This record gives sequence, structure tokens and C-alpha cells, in this order.
Amino acid sequence: MSEKGLTNISLKKINKSKVYQYIHRKKTTSKLQIVQELQMGLSTVSQNLNLLEQEGLIEKNGFFESTGGRKANALQIVSDFKISIGIGILKGMFHITAVDLYGNAFYTDTIPLPYSNTPDYYKQVTDAVKEFISSRQYDNDKVLGISIATQGITSPDHTTVLYGDIMNNAGMKLDDFSRYLPYPCYLEHDSKSAAFLELWNHPELDSAVIILLNRNLGGGIITNHQIHQGISMHSGTLEHMCINPDGPLCYCGNRGCLETYCSANALEQAAGIPAKEFFPLLREKKSPQIIQIWKDFLNHLAFAMKNLNLVIDAPIILSGYLAPYFTEEDIEYLAKHLHTAAPFILDKTQILVGTNGQYTPAIGAALHYVEKFIQSI
Repeated sequence: MSEKGLTNISLKKINKSKVYQYIHRKKTTSKLQIVQELQMGLSTVSQNLNLLEQEGLIEKNGFFESTGGRKANALQIVSDFKISIGIGILKGMFHITAVDLYGNAFYTDTIPLPYSNTPDYYKQVTDAVKEFISSRQYDNDKVLGISIATQGITSPDHTTVLYGDIMNNAGMKLDDFSRYLPYPCYLEHDSKSAAFLELWNHPELDSAVIILLNRNLGGGIITNHQIHQGISMHSGTLEHMCINPDGPLCYCGNRGCLETYCSANALEQAAGIPAKEFFPLLREKKSPQIIQIWKDFLNHLAFAMKNLNLVIDAPIILSGYLAPYFTEEDIEYLAKHLHTAAPFILDKTQILVGTNGQYTPAIGAALHYVEKFIQSI
């Protein structure tokens, strides 16, 4: 094939990608908006819209209000053209989520199952995934892939867990899951998956620090619109930042890690009750003990946030299990105490709160294959 022929084919692919990704980004748009925003010819846009519609990737869904002429068709992607599945592996349970091409989780489930490094465990997890797919009568090609988010730092090639002191899962392999599944599979550290979800939800952010307030604490760093992995893949493990050398013993063997003060486990241990019972009592403002426990939690969190902001001058996103429990009053409290003994101010508008709760890592994991698909069109 001639060089010119290759160039024409490449240009057509590029134009098709631009049109599809623009529609995906805008959620709803019109042909004229695409022409104007992408500065493409009307015939080029029309051809690509016809092609995308024929392939089932986009659809017309209603009309825009008329500005004097014919009403313009409202164009959208077909959000359920493909789906992706995320699994969140925890010590005593696992989460399953399914997301559409916008990253919306339309299915979530929590299944109690203590982790064990045995074929039976991995088969039970993957059987639950296959049961969900079968219950919806999805064809295999409907599922983009299965992503597993686990507590534990993964190898650079995402095939093995290298460090896993929480679950004692060092050595867990992607193949432990993928051998039972007829789909592409991916393995990721749960904190990095959470960071990916927050980046997806806040595409305007170039940099950010994510604090994953799960049963065990975690974190992630976003720089240049990418998840920062680090030389040894442990970038963002802020849970082991020491805030008191004489503090409580952490599972890592050291004392005073942020994990021992600001994880959901630490909060529940201090309160003696589950988080879902703690927060209704807190909001009643009738128990001085409950109020003090929460203030201690916020004070330690603010101390850590202050130091993190000195290292990375960027918004801070509170994510994970405890995040939906935070109120505007809590954010104002953090902002106020963040500025204590700090030379620089982080405006409270730069403290963001995630909304996906305990399913954050599983949803973020599922987005791995959604992102790949969007970029592949």
C-alpha cells in the first residue's frame, strides 16, 4: 500500500477517534458543535457520525431546542455498548462492580469471604463474576475485561503482588484469577485504582493527592495527569507516614503511622462501634466522647494533609469508605487546622471529597479497560 494510502487511513482513524472521544467527553452534543469545536468539515463529521452510528457506538437521543431552524439531534455515546468489571479484594470480603463507558457503576455487591491463597478462594471470586455476567446474559465480547484491585503493591508489569502485609498476600498473581476467566484481566494496587477513579471524576486536575480512607488507609499521587507509581511502585503509600514515633504499633512493624490514626479500622477501634453506627451518633452532637474521637481523627488527618501539601502543592481528595460521611463542617474544620503552623494556605475549595465509598477501588479498577476502549476507537 502506498504511503499516501496509509496516511489517508490513519487520518480517517484519527478523525473518527476525535469525534467519538468528543461526544464521550461532552456527554450530549450536536453535529454543529462537533464541527465548530473540532474545526472539521461538515462532510467529514457527517461521515464519521454515520460510521459510529452504524457500529452501534453512538445514538441520537432527542433534540436540542430550536434556534430558528430545524431542531438539532442530541448525540450521545451508547454507554452500555461495552461494560467493564472491577473486583476489590479485601481481607475479609470482596467487592464486585460493573461500570458502563461513562464509568457509572450500575452494579455493586459485597461478598463476605476471608482471603486465603488457595485455588478454592480464587475460584469462588471468579465464579461470582461469571455468575453476574451469566445472570445478565451478556455475550463474552460485551465485557471489556476484569480488573482486580487488591490491598498490596504490585509489580511494574501488574502480574504479582510484591508487598502485602495487610492480607499476607505477597506473591498473589494475576494468573490466580485469570486462569478461571475468559476475559482480559488486570491486577492493580487498590490505592492506585482509587486514584484513577478520582482522576476520572476530576479530569480538570493536573495534580492531586488522594487519601484513601478505607478500612486500611491508602493513598495515591497524581502528577501531570498520571498516577505516579514510583521507582518501587510504592509512591503514595502515605499510610506509613510517621506522625508520632511513640504512637500505636502499625501492622508494618513501626509505630505512629498515619494508618493507626486515620484508617476506618482505627476510628472503629477508638469508638468501639462500626462506622455506620458512629456517624449517626456523631451528627446528633449529644456524646462528648464521640465528638472528641472524631476531632482527634480530624486533627491527625489535618496534620498529615499539611505536610503532604508542603511536598505536593495540589488539591487533596478524601476518598474511599469514610469519604461520604464527611460534611461541609468537617471540611471547614480540616481547612482551619491545616493552616495551624503552616506557612502556606490550602483553600478549602481545594479539599475535595469522593462519593463512591467502599467501592472506590473496584470502580477505579474497572475503569482501566474503559479508558483503553475509549482510546482505541
